[in-house]
Amino acid sequence: MTIRSLILVVAITVLSACGTSKKATSTTTGTAVAKDIIQSHENAAPTFTTLASRVQVVYQDEKKQQSIVASLRMEKDKIIWIKASFLGITLAKVLITPNEVKYYETITGTYFDGDFALLSDVLGTDIDFEKAQNILLGQSIFSLSPSTYNASALLNTFKLLPKKQHQDYIHSIVLNAENFKVNNETLSQPNEKRLLTVRYSDYQTIEGAVYPSEIEIDATENDSKTKIQLTYKKIDLNVSLSFPFTIPDGYEEIQL
Repeated sequence: MTIRSLILVVAITVLSACGTSKKATSTTTGTAVAKDIIQSHENAAPTFTTLASRVQVVYQDEKKQQSIVASLRMEKDKIIWIKASFLGITLAKVLITPNEVKYYETITGTYFDGDFALLSDVLGTDIDFEKAQNILLGQSIFSLSPSTYNASALLNTFKLLPKKQHQDYIHSIVLNAENFKVNNETLSQPNEKRLLTVRYSDYQTIEGAVYPSEIEIDATENDSKTKIQLTYKKIDLNVSLSFPFTIPDGYEEIQL
């Protein structure tokens, strides 16, 4: 599994795609109801100072399937730190802050040190720290507003769609009616033949707040397909954490 794949998981690909379709049980709701749904989703965002978790990552494309264990650490709104390892050996580290993206791979002896502009270009859509953090926490990637989104009631879910869709940037989001967290969020780019999906198959309650248990990302571009599954093994909140990151001497800088 290359670090680009890991970044697609964490720094996240901000795109997402269609989840399982469900038969609508009511018509589009009014702006007032959409406002309540959006407000409930915003209220569902967990509040914490630090978060630490072990994450099982399974990566699959047309050629291979690989599984690694990653250590995830977060200082809310400030730092996302990931260390990928196999049999106790560090394979890669990633450090994401609101201003920069850094990573290095031990196998290839390469590193990257830059901002989100290059990463956004690679992923085909704008991405920033807040969006990456939201994906890891089960919150909407994009800002939601009742003035720009319509809401529909579905079976045990609420679906939100922009009142005006861009022809090559089609976004939708489905919220769980029980906890108002993201069920699935989608971004389709037909002209670029890109379709990416983020689904949350399960959630867990920790200290009164709801966090993802499993995340599945499906990415399609032309005939290329990639699937990434994240399983949070354990989540510890508000513990003392460090975020060590030093690019080893002699590593070669690469451009994404």
